[in-house]
Amino acid sequence: MCFFLLPLLFAGCMKDDQWVKDHLQQGTIQLVAGSLFVINEGNFMYGNATLSYYDTLKREVQNDLFYRINGLPLGDVAESMTIHQSSGYVVVNNSGKIYIMDTGNGKYTGKITGLVSPRFMHFVNSTKAYVTDLYSGKITIVNPTTDQITGSIPCPSHPSTEEMVQVSNMLFVSCWSADKTVLAIDTDKDQIVTEITTGDQPCGIVADHYSKIWVLCQSLPGNSTNSLAMLQRIDPVTLKIDKSFSFPSQAKPVKLNIDHSGENLFYLLGNEVRKMAITAGSLPDKPIIILNSKILYGLGIDPVNGNIYVSDALDYQQPGVIYRFSGTGSLIDSFKAGIIPGRFCFK
Repeated sequence: MCFFLLPLLFAGCMKDDQWVKDHLQQGTIQLVAGSLFVINEGNFMYGNATLSYYDTLKREVQNDLFYRINGLPLGDVAESMTIHQSSGYVVVNNSGKIYIMDTGNGKYTGKITGLVSPRFMHFVNSTKAYVTDLYSGKITIVNPTTDQITGSIPCPSHPSTEEMVQVSNMLFVSCWSADKTVLAIDTDKDQIVTEITTGDQPCGIVADHYSKIWVLCQSLPGNSTNSLAMLQRIDPVTLKIDKSFSFPSQAKPVKLNIDHSGENLFYLLGNEVRKMAITAGSLPDKPIIILNSKILYGLGIDPVNGNIYVSDALDYQQPGVIYRFSGTGSLIDSFKAGIIPGRFCFK
């Protein structure tokens, strides 16, 4: 492991731009539309996060893409990736930075620094993006044309901000760790309009076909029966919860997704993938996919064809496995990714 960490240590002592210039690999890789990026977290404090690329038509995977092309280690705990226009923004949580790459060839084009523990990035428009943070107590405002921080939205009572979804000019932000709040933010004024009380630890948040906001609340950690996981719906006009479903005690649903139609919700529950129509009157009692003896960690729904991607973290030490299913739950194929594949980003 010490040998693996040497490139990261040297890169940390040298500016990334110069490091890439000195170590840029020869040749190019064409990254085609309809393909998939897998964000592999890596182990905390080991600096072994990676990015995998999967050509869904050729069924070819290229692991450690960012390092292979740029000669630059991705860093410590890659949390998420967002594509805006032709650029991919990879949020590296424990390294406190966001790497920017050309999604056509994977080459490094810049970075955003000055962040504490970034989690997710959301683009309001071409000149403004928001970055949530695990510890900072604020949402950082970034100008993507300059890659510079231009301001922030203070939320000192909610130090852990997580996923985001926007309806019209209103942005909804889940406040995760030991919290029970969704923030509603006016993106024109960069101000919090109201705080919506939810179940414990809201994490995933999506908007459906009718612009209703769905939030998955994980419940508090441990075995407390006083804290139940919940799936709740927020009306973006009244800014109030208008529907709520409680999970059984001890249930730990994660990774809320919505399909390309905006009509069906998906989440992980143990070693199962559950699917729920947004018009349903109760939580689903049967899975659409079950993978026995697997540690399901990541979930993604292809926004074009509805294919379902599920990651198995195995033992959290070796490269994980990605399974691709059809929208009806039939297995299509599988491939190896990096260590702890957590999220997916579709090109």
